[in-house]
Amino acid sequence: MTHQPLRLAIVGGNRGGRFKRTLTALADRLQLVAICDISEEVTRQWKDDYPWIETYRSYGEMLESPDIDAVFLASPMLLHARQSIDALSAGKHVLSEVIAAQTLEDAWELIETVEKTGLTYMMAENYCFARSNLAVKHLVEQGMFGEITYLEGGYIHDLRYRVHNKDGSLTWRGDLHHNYDGMNYPTHSIGPISHWLGLNKEGGDRMESMSTFVSNSRSLQNYFQEKFGTDHPAAQQGYWKQGDSAVTNIVTKSGILITLRVDWTSARPHNMRHYVVQGTEGAYLSKRHDLEDDLVWFKGRSPHKERKPGQRIDDELDEMWEPLTRYQPEYDHPVWKRWEEYAQSSGHGGGDFFVLEEFVSAIQEKRKPLVDVYDAVTWSSIFPLSMESHAKNGQPIAFPDFRTREGKVIR
Repeated sequence: MTHQPLRLAIVGGNRGGRFKRTLTALADRLQLVAICDISEEVTRQWKDDYPWIETYRSYGEMLESPDIDAVFLASPMLLHARQSIDALSAGKHVLSEVIAAQTLEDAWELIETVEKTGLTYMMAENYCFARSNLAVKHLVEQGMFGEITYLEGGYIHDLRYRVHNKDGSLTWRGDLHHNYDGMNYPTHSIGPISHWLGLNKEGGDRMESMSTFVSNSRSLQNYFQEKFGTDHPAAQQGYWKQGDSAVTNIVTKSGILITLRVDWTSARPHNMRHYVVQGTEGAYLSKRHDLEDDLVWFKGRSPHKERKPGQRIDDELDEMWEPLTRYQPEYDHPVWKRWEEYAQSSGHGGGDFFVLEEFVSAIQEKRKPLVDVYDAVTWSSIFPLSMESHAKNGQPIAFPDFRTREGKVIR
């Protein structure tokens, strides 16, 4: 079956620029027709590369165009929910960067708009599609870990340089840390975990409750003192509402424990991906940096330490980790194997390719995307729920069931 190329508009030219290679790879199925950005310089740069596109500085004006089928929101995070709702209401499919919504009210409205319009909405959670995360998903599906009891996910990434402009004014990331206090960027952590467990699917397990704790805020105050001087407002005690690290403990309906950590302001070497899987038959530890390997252990399959003659056998002490790469490409996910040629050259471990490919495929095949609106709002709801829990000294807060409307309370 052949399809007309999907006519796409990108909103947010700076972030959207990371997808140019993927646009080329999908050129027979996806046609860039417009760019929207408040910066005339940014739109002009896009026009130089794609002379045929329309450029807009007004989002509302862009949505009036009948020549756009879908929008890709690469705009600041706190704009995503309203821009998604407006685009859907204007008859456009939506691919939105993370997170989907920062309030429960916006989450419910987003769901209702998707259901009312019947259009495709997908959240571009690219960490779900990194090669190693897809491989772990496939290993889980093959039962290699046995029954999973515990998982960790972390986004630990020094991004202090992205909280401010050259003049010391705040970017959207800076505004986020200045005005909010909780698990403010959860989907890179919970997204892959949710896919590994099959959470939030009809008849399956779901996140039931969560508790959040936040550390003191120190890193950004020190950073601004060093970079802009002690008189800068952001260098003052109490300016930053968000603490350096936020930790959320989640319990699923079946009793699985999940620990999430977000910290993108502490001074430390890069460790963007952190995951742990613990099951009854196996375990997984993601690498901490580029000089390490992702590690797995499987009961009855992974090697033991070599024993000297006469040495006592102690299975527990002699167990050994082995690199995940030993199980690749055999246990690479079929999705990765299909698109490896294109994905391996795109950002975020292939994830930047897959989010666009999956979005286009879902629309053309008239099916739900792998990260649908219910996933998007459930994962994103960790943000507002975490602020409520932290304000109540870590009190457990129940998750709404966005599919059944159970627990629909606007906080």
